[in-house]
Amino acid sequence: MSGLALQFINLLAALLLLLAFAMLAQRRILSLIHLYTMQGVVLVAATAAMGYVSHQPHLYVSAGLTLALKVFLIPWLLHRVIDRLNVRWDIETLINIPTTLIVGIVLVIFAFNLAQPISELSASVARGTLGIALACVLLSLMMMITRSKAVPQVIGFLALENGLFFAATAATYGMPMVVELGIALDVLVGILILGVFLFQIRQQFDSLDIRHLEKLKDE
Repeated sequence: MSGLALQFINLLAALLLLLAFAMLAQRRILSLIHLYTMQGVVLVAATAAMGYVSHQPHLYVSAGLTLALKVFLIPWLLHRVIDRLNVRWDIETLINIPTTLIVGIVLVIFAFNLAQPISELSASVARGTLGIALACVLLSLMMMITRSKAVPQVIGFLALENGLFFAATAATYGMPMVVELGIALDVLVGILILGVFLFQIRQQFDSLDIRHLEKLKDE
C-alpha cells in the first residue's frame, strides 16, 4: 500500500510541474487563477498522501490549512480583485511564450541537477520529488520576471510559495506547525496588502502595467 502511495505522490509531483508550465504559458488572468487553484488541490492531495506514507499527523493539518487557504480563500480574494479592477484580458509578456517555455525546460534540468545531491542527504521517502519542487519554484520565479502586469506577478509569487511548501514537505515532512501557521498568515496579509497596492496603481495610472512605476523613479 505504501508503494502505491509513493507512486501517487510522484504522480502528483508531476502534475504540479505540468501546472507550473501551464501557468508559465498562460495568457489570461482568469485562467491563471484557475490553474493556481488546481495547483493548490494537487498540493493538498500530495501533503495528505505524504502524511499517510510517513505517519506524520501534522501533515493532515497542513493539508487542511492548504485547502482552506490556497483552494478557497486566496482564489476567492483574487477573483474579487480582478472583478473590482476589471482585468480579465490577456497577459502581456516581456518575451514570447515559446522562448519562455524553452528557458523553462532549461530551468527544470538545472533544478534536477541541483536537487540531486540535496535529496541524497534527505531521509524523506519522497526525496525524489525535491527536484520537481525546486523546478516549480524556478518556473514561478520566471513567471514573475516575464510578466509586465502586477496581478500575474502576484499569482507567480503565490505559486512560488506553493513550490517552497512542496519542497519542505518532500525533503523534511513539512515545517513545524507554528512556522506553517506563521507563513499562512504572512501570505494572507501579503495578499491584502498587494490588493491595496494594485488598486493604488490602477487609480494612479489607469493601468496595472508595473512599467508605469518607472515614471515615478524618473521624476
